[in-house]
Amino acid sequence: MTSGHTRLRAATLSTAPHDGRHPTRRAILCGAASLLALLPAGRGALAARKHRAAAAAPPAAAPDAPPGTYTPANSLIGPVDTPARWACIVDYTTGAVLLEKAADERMPPSSLTKMMTAYVVFGMLRAGRLKLDQSLTVSEKAWRMQGSKMFVPLQGSVMVSDLIQGMVIQSGNDACIVLAEGVAGSEDQFVSLMNAQAAQLGMTNSHFMNATGWPADGHYMSARDVTTIAMHLIHDFPEYYHFFSEKSFRYNKISQENRNALVVKGIADGLKTGHTDAGGYGLCASSERGGNRIVMAVNGLPSSNARAFESERLLEWAFVNFENATLMHSGAVIDNAPVWLGRAPTVPLVATRDILLTLPHGWQNRVHISLDYKSPIPAPVTAGQQVGEVVISNTGLADIRVPVVAGADVGRLGLLGRASAVLGQKLGHH
Repeated sequence: MTSGHTRLRAATLSTAPHDGRHPTRRAILCGAASLLALLPAGRGALAARKHRAAAAAPPAAAPDAPPGTYTPANSLIGPVDTPARWACIVDYTTGAVLLEKAADERMPPSSLTKMMTAYVVFGMLRAGRLKLDQSLTVSEKAWRMQGSKMFVPLQGSVMVSDLIQGMVIQSGNDACIVLAEGVAGSEDQFVSLMNAQAAQLGMTNSHFMNATGWPADGHYMSARDVTTIAMHLIHDFPEYYHFFSEKSFRYNKISQENRNALVVKGIADGLKTGHTDAGGYGLCASSERGGNRIVMAVNGLPSSNARAFESERLLEWAFVNFENATLMHSGAVIDNAPVWLGRAPTVPLVATRDILLTLPHGWQNRVHISLDYKSPIPAPVTAGQQVGEVVISNTGLADIRVPVVAGADVGRLGLLGRASAVLGQKLGHH
């Protein structure tokens, strides 16, 4: 009796084209049993272990959330109720969007704006145009700035490192103005840098009117853009990311706790909170567990308590329901394809890159990986020559296609060898 694995590898051939080569699709993975053969030693446990159910349980009521405010967000495993008006949750490694709700809608970002302010400042530090131990002078405009403050002294000077902590930990609007004026001469000039940087990062639903997030017409971000700037802060400036994880900061004899409750509780290592009357309460958080990092943005929540509760719930939901799985490694031999008139009868086919996907727990019972190429491959064959594609399907996303190349050179047979092979094929057909 033929095994299930063998049946999966049987080629499905269509009518031969004029060149005599057949479009061939070989199913090389379907389900957990077949996956074990493709993963390197030690990784099989990921595919074989028993997972928790993917379906999310109905949420408990968030504190201070008025009844009837739960409307569903979209996710790879179905609708998820949340009182957040805007939300986006992304896997940092793969960029997979795990959950979104009005993620591209323009919203008042409030102090989430300060993440872009920080990005521009970090860029100046990297370029050597600013130094952490450099002191910047406090203007009257900065000193008079209302809202959350780090309480900088009028006409005094403050070190850049202190200003960064005042901005990201205490959410000090005054700190933002001092930095903006110190970097660009004026807040307006600094805002031009922010908008140019946002465009460069592909933040198509963001536009800034100030460096603080103070309410202003034409000042907006989307939840997806918030996750974008967060991921760039983590990736582009790892040497400065630690500022976002500090739980408190004391300046001018005043201690203030980080407004990000997830950071204070040790659940996340960044990034920022925000609040305005128009935008409600918002939060961007990032957390890493077991080598997987999740980045989340929520906004439009009714209170700081609801923000803390719902952000923690959604972050836990993301870690519980999704995992990253390496389906294939770069250079791994996927199959051996027949070669026509070659000095070797077959050539190994190898993947051109690692294939890492973020999928719901239980994915191994659904995902299919197939290999598409025209068979036989005519000699000569050069190592690195593209000969087909790996097609990953049934993931809940659009099919993913990865080029497949020859893993070795296969020279062409000489004249006598080619004649003998052709004659043998003709005799075989008779």
